[in-house]
Amino acid sequence: MHLSILKKTSMLTAILLLVFSSLAFAATNPGGPSTNGNTTISSTLSYADVVKILGDIEQSSKGKVEIFTLDEYGKSEADRSIYVAKVGTGSKKIWIQAQIHGNEKLVTEAALDLLKTYASSNSKDVQKVLAESTLYFIPMYNPDGAELNTRGTVIQSTGKSLDLNRDWTVDGGFVAKESQVVYAYWADLKPDFAIDLHHQGLKQVYGTNEATSFSLGVSLAPNGPTLPEYKDYNKVTRQMLAYVYDEMEGYGYTHIDRYQIVDRESQVGYDIDIKGGVVSAMMMGLNYNGLNPEHHSHPAVFFETKGNTSDGSLGQKSNGYLTKQNYLALKSLVYGYVTGEVYEVDPDHWSDIPAYPLAGYWTDYNGIVPIGESGF
Repeated sequence: MHLSILKKTSMLTAILLLVFSSLAFAATNPGGPSTNGNTTISSTLSYADVVKILGDIEQSSKGKVEIFTLDEYGKSEADRSIYVAKVGTGSKKIWIQAQIHGNEKLVTEAALDLLKTYASSNSKDVQKVLAESTLYFIPMYNPDGAELNTRGTVIQSTGKSLDLNRDWTVDGGFVAKESQVVYAYWADLKPDFAIDLHHQGLKQVYGTNEATSFSLGVSLAPNGPTLPEYKDYNKVTRQMLAYVYDEMEGYGYTHIDRYQIVDRESQVGYDIDIKGGVVSAMMMGLNYNGLNPEHHSHPAVFFETKGNTSDGSLGQKSNGYLTKQNYLALKSLVYGYVTGEVYEVDPDHWSDIPAYPLAGYWTDYNGIVPIGESGF
């Protein structure tokens, strides 16, 4: 049997407090975060900045990069266009999205930095990627939230805030215009692989005194309740994350672990199994409103960088290396996917990425599912 509703609720509340508290790790984060909630967004990119940068990249790319909006599908709740950058000529279609949460800003900079590399570099690795794949960047999925510096967006008809990364569900989902727009485009495009870029709450790498700077995750837990049912995604997502882990180990400023919701008091972790998340729905082949009748699906992973810009957990001195770690991880995974190197990795090497002892699964469909009481 599962935990009682009361027990689930209290556990959920406790863990949320543990995960999103920013004060406990102040001493282990040189250069940030601010412990007084003083994070400034003056040095981060606004919507207008992103639009201008995209235009500049397109203009200087000598035809390599194409910038367009998704206006034919619709606009955001506050009537802003959602921009896409396309680069490459190959058959493998790679989807890269950033800032689905409006207060997670450095990942947009990392995505744009990588786009600039593809637009200007003549290196052999870049040319191979562009010859064998076509990349589609959505650098600011949530333009309204970005302007408000909030996690979610505001639904204009109700005035309520909504997390866009919980809106890709069949039952009761697709409330936001952004969700409908991006889903319709995804269903038309039918990518082969997706990478989702995020920020997270503050935690320590298990068994150390080091603050986690970068986490590698799958939104449907590997070896968990859902993912093993979908093609070979349970294998390939682990291979991808293990590949990135090995590629990033040489960079001394990163402290990498697997993404988990952490109970610091008990020193255990919960892998997420979120079916309403965007990349989860992609892996599950969601067919909303009959737009994906073939149930097209593909593997997807996500990266999480420490801190965000609305709760004082990001320090400006650390912004540069946080952006760089996203850029390097993103660039390496794209290359490994295109060349096929990721498929040479032992999927069980994923378990070598530091993680807290697994206590269960954090779901959006059945609360917290403990391992011992769920049969897993």
